[in-house]
Amino acid sequence: MEQLRQELPGWVEASRLKAKEGRVAAYIPELAKAPAEALGVTVIGPDGEMVSAGETSLPFTMQSISKVFTLLLAFMDNGEEGVFAKVGMEPTGDDFNSMLKLELVEPGKPFNPLINAGAIAVASLIHGSTSSEKTERILRFFGEAAGGERLGYNEAVYRSESATAHRNRSLAYFLKDNEVLGEEIDVEDVLDVYFKQCAVEVTCGQLARMALLLAFDGTDPLTGKELIPRRYVQIAKTFMITCGMYNASGEFAIRAGIPAKSGVSGGILALVPGRFGIGVVGPALGSKGNSTGGVHLLETMSSAFDWSIF
Repeated sequence: MEQLRQELPGWVEASRLKAKEGRVAAYIPELAKAPAEALGVTVIGPDGEMVSAGETSLPFTMQSISKVFTLLLAFMDNGEEGVFAKVGMEPTGDDFNSMLKLELVEPGKPFNPLINAGAIAVASLIHGSTSSEKTERILRFFGEAAGGERLGYNEAVYRSESATAHRNRSLAYFLKDNEVLGEEIDVEDVLDVYFKQCAVEVTCGQLARMALLLAFDGTDPLTGKELIPRRYVQIAKTFMITCGMYNASGEFAIRAGIPAKSGVSGGILALVPGRFGIGVVGPALGSKGNSTGGVHLLETMSSAFDWSIF
């Protein structure tokens, strides 16, 4: 960690130059307010030691990073068979909000749980009698994963996302028509859960703590408590490698070689199995929807310390 502590500030400043090549997400109006030049990272080890550099106190919403943890909760609620009855296991090669293959490929279920259609299907699997109860369970689970913190969602981002989510509504109703969402499922209730999970607000430190849990296969190394069965974390990490960085997942796997999941707020959760949890924020995005500065920083770190799992 000492070398990382020495090198990290310089690497952040070098990667900050890459942020100038990206743009803040504007299709959700509230996200457009984020500082495009910001870049921060926190790395946490199994003893709780943390190394940070850049704007790590900047709060941001999890967006698609949340999909990893709702997937894990859905596994715990329904088992593998129950989840994979609704979503597949394959990358799509399409944009994360595409509905193309829902219509063209039988049986019409989402290819994987990390695209929007798949995450909406997963949200429908979270146990609870109301959307509010489901959201409360998600917040509690996310907080436990972050080391027992109380997490909440950003009301302004949630409302902005809900008001402009025409594509996601289309996907959800298409899933209903394809019977991926069952007769008993209220589409608007599922969407409410989905929009709120995406709007859960974190800092780099909280995200790194969540990543540390995954790095140690669902057992918190700071407490020794198993929060998630190892098998489910294995599946989630596999999806992070194959689908976690949108249509740049293959390139990131080659260049960095570590499990990661990005979100359009500029957040990236990454991990080095058995060693570190990493939380990054850099709101300026490239054409594939990933933080330009964040991706460059993770690639730099992985190369310097030979973190690739391959």
